[in-house]
Amino acid sequence: MRHVSANMAVFCLFIASGAAVYAAGAGDQEFSKGENLLKNKQYAEARTLLETGIQKDPSNIQAHFNLAEACRALEAWICAEEHYEAALDLDAKSGRTTSYLPKTKAKVWRLREETTAWRLLHEAKALVAAGKMKQAQETLESAHEMGLTTEQQVLHQQLQAKLPRSLSGAKKQVSAGASGGMGEAENLDLQMVLVPAGTFTRGSTLGDDEKPVRQIYLNAFKIDKYEVTVGQYAKYLEATEMEEPPDWSVMNQPQHLRRPVVNVSWEDAVNYCKWAGKRLPTEAEWEKAARGTDGRIYPWGNEAPTRLHANYGRKDWDDHLALSPVGSFEAGKSPYGIYDMAGNAWEWVFDWYGLDSYKKSPEKNPIGPAKGDEKVVRGGSWLYVADFLRSAHRFNAQPMNRQFGYGFRCAKTP
Repeated sequence: MRHVSANMAVFCLFIASGAAVYAAGAGDQEFSKGENLLKNKQYAEARTLLETGIQKDPSNIQAHFNLAEACRALEAWICAEEHYEAALDLDAKSGRTTSYLPKTKAKVWRLREETTAWRLLHEAKALVAAGKMKQAQETLESAHEMGLTTEQQVLHQQLQAKLPRSLSGAKKQVSAGASGGMGEAENLDLQMVLVPAGTFTRGSTLGDDEKPVRQIYLNAFKIDKYEVTVGQYAKYLEATEMEEPPDWSVMNQPQHLRRPVVNVSWEDAVNYCKWAGKRLPTEAEWEKAARGTDGRIYPWGNEAPTRLHANYGRKDWDDHLALSPVGSFEAGKSPYGIYDMAGNAWEWVFDWYGLDSYKKSPEKNPIGPAKGDEKVVRGGSWLYVADFLRSAHRFNAQPMNRQFGYGFRCAKTP
C-alpha cells in the first residue's frame, strides 16, 4: 500500500521508533503545496503533488490523509480507500498514545467505510452496464453491509431496480432487515458452514497454554459464517424479553444492525444459541474453523495482519462504530469461508479455561475442564493489537463479564 521510489537511498532507519525516517524535508514542499491546493478545492492538482511527495516520503500520515481526501473528492475510490488505510496503518504503528491523524481516528474509519461503499456501488454500476447482473447483486450486497449514507442509498436503490426481478426481490428482503425488519437476521441465522470430520493441528509453541502442538480429531460440525449481529440479537430479545445488554440503546440503531452484538456475557451467548436451536462451539471446534487443517497462524494464512484482514487495534468505542459490519474483510476469511475469526469481537466458546488443558485433554473431540473460574474467548477484538489475532491464541474471561469487546457465534451438530 505504501509506494517507495527507487531513489530512496537517502533514508535511514530509526530503530527506536520502529518506523522508517526519511531524509529531512523529503516531500515537504509537495506536501505543503498539495495541502494548499486541497484547501482551495483544486483536487486533481493536489493529488498529483501529494502522490509525488509520498514517493519521496511514504511515512507521512498527514499526506496520506490529504491524498485520500483529494481522491475522495475526485471520486477515485480505490485511491481514497488505499490512503485512508495507509494513514490508519501508519498511525497505529507510530507507537504514540495520541493519534497523529487529523481530527479523530473514528472519523477517519467512517470516511474509509464510506469510501469503500462508494467504490462497491460504482463497481456494481459498471457490472450492471456490462450485463453481469449476478455479480452486480453480490457487489450491491457487499456495499449494503458497509452501512450506506442517504446519498448512497439513492444510488443503491436505482441500481437494485435494474436487476432482474428474481435478484432484486432477494436483495429487497435483505434490505428490509437492515432497516429494522427481521429478514436479514433470519438470513444470517441460516448461513452456517459445515466443517468436515477429521484431524487438524491444534495449539502452538508461542504460549504456554497453547502447548503441546497436537493433531486433534473432531466430528463434523456446523458453525455460523458470521458473528451474531445486533439485528439478530434484537430479534431474540423481542421474542424472549430477556435482559438487554449494557448500552443496548446505543447498539440497537439502524446503522449498527449488521455489526456484531457485544456487551454479552457467556450465559447470554449460551441462551441466544439455545433459542436459535444451536449451541456455543467448543474451543477446539472454534480453532479448527478458524485455521483449517494446515496449522496456519491466522485464518487467512501466515501473512502478518493488515487492516485488510481484520478489525483490530482501534482505540475508541465511538458508540459501537469501532466494530465493523460482519463480513467486511474478504481477505481475512478462514479456509472454510468464515468471516471475522480474527478481530472485530472476542468470541465466547463453551469451554472453561485451563492453563494446562491442552496437555490433559483427549485427542478426539476434546472439551475443556469440567469446572473453573473463567471461560475461554477467542479471536481478538477491535481494541486489541495484532498479537491477539493468532488462531491458536487463548484468552480467559469471567463468564459474567459484559464488556464491549465480547461477542459470539453459534455452532450446531449436523
